[in-house]
Amino acid sequence: MKTIKLLSLLFIATLTSCSSVRVNADYDKKANFDSYKTYAYLKSGVDKAEISDLDKKRILYAIDEVMTSKGFTKSNNPDVLVSIFTQERERVDVYQNYGFGWGWGGFGFNNVSTTPEGTLFIDFIDARNKELFWQGQGTGYLTENVDKKEERIMEFVSKILAQYPPQK
Repeated sequence: MKTIKLLSLLFIATLTSCSSVRVNADYDKKANFDSYKTYAYLKSGVDKAEISDLDKKRILYAIDEVMTSKGFTKSNNPDVLVSIFTQERERVDVYQNYGFGWGWGGFGFNNVSTTPEGTLFIDFIDARNKELFWQGQGTGYLTENVDKKEERIMEFVSKILAQYPPQK
């Protein structure tokens, strides 16, 4: 009975850990974050992101939504240039399951699972001096399910941009 409860808890913990987005941010401590009110995308940066054009659109729409909620407006003469960068890798998880038996005669087995994991970087560049002043990063599992992609991308973007502006 304890084994079944333990396996159930491991399964729930696995699902929970897969659904989270781990975020981090770095920034220039000398930047005046209050002076940034408008933004535009750095086309050359967005074009370099090695993902499908549809996923790029999803990311940019999500950024637009979050930036608007933070009081930013898009502009042809922006304070901030926004760029994105992506990385993808296979995450390998090994789970040990214990079997039955006595002494050295017992048996057990391992479960190995692979999950595509991605990292999204969102860079804020000062449009006047062309210097990076803030970078947010989010890492988590990816989904191929088209119906869930938009939701997952919004989760990445909103959690990353929740780090902006930095709390001093």
